[in-house]
Amino acid sequence: MGSGSKGQVNSISAGEYRVNDQIRGVARVRLVVQGDEGKSENIGVVSFREALNIAADRGMDLVEVAPEADPPVCRVMDYSKFLYERSKKEREARKAQKIIEVKEIQLQLKTNHYHLGFKVRDARRWLGEGMKVKVRIKFHGREITFPDLGRKQLDEIAADLQDVAVIEQPPAMDGRSMLMVLAPQAASKEKKR
Repeated sequence: MGSGSKGQVNSISAGEYRVNDQIRGVARVRLVVQGDEGKSENIGVVSFREALNIAADRGMDLVEVAPEADPPVCRVMDYSKFLYERSKKEREARKAQKIIEVKEIQLQLKTNHYHLGFKVRDARRWLGEGMKVKVRIKFHGREITFPDLGRKQLDEIAADLQDVAVIEQPPAMDGRSMLMVLAPQAASKEKKR
C-alpha cells in the first residue's frame, strides 16, 4: 500500500491537499511518517485524532495524500517545506526545457525559381540557427488536382537543403495545402544518440 500511495502524491496538485483540521469526515487513517533523512515509515491504521497528535508532537503537519483509499492515507511531513521543494523542482524543470521554434515558409505552385531562392535561403538560415522549418504549398482552385507537382517542388527544396536539414515529416496533404517539416541535422543526430 505504501508504494501505491507514493504515486498518488505526485498526481495531486498543491491546492488539492487537505492539511490538519481541513481533513474532515474521517475516523481512521493509514499513517505514514516522513523521517529526517527523507525515509518514510508506515505506522499503520490509527484514529484520526491519534494521527493529528503524532503530527503535533513532531512539530509537523498531517497531510492527506490519498483521499480515495480506504482508509485514506495521511502523511506526517513539513507541508511548507514540501510545497517549496516541489515548486523549486518545477522551476528547474521549466528552465531545463529547450524551446524549439518552428518557422514556416509558404509557397504556391506558381512560385518561380527566383522567389523560391529567397524562401530557401531563409529556411537555410533558420535551420542553421537550430529552428525547425515547415514548408507549406497552398493549392488554389483546380491546382488541388495536381498534388504530384507540389510534392515535386517540396522534394526539390529538401534536396537543396539536404546539407543542413533532414526531413522530419515527409510531404503530406493538409487540407488544401501540402506540408513538409524540416529539422536541423545537428538536432537529429543528437536525437539518434
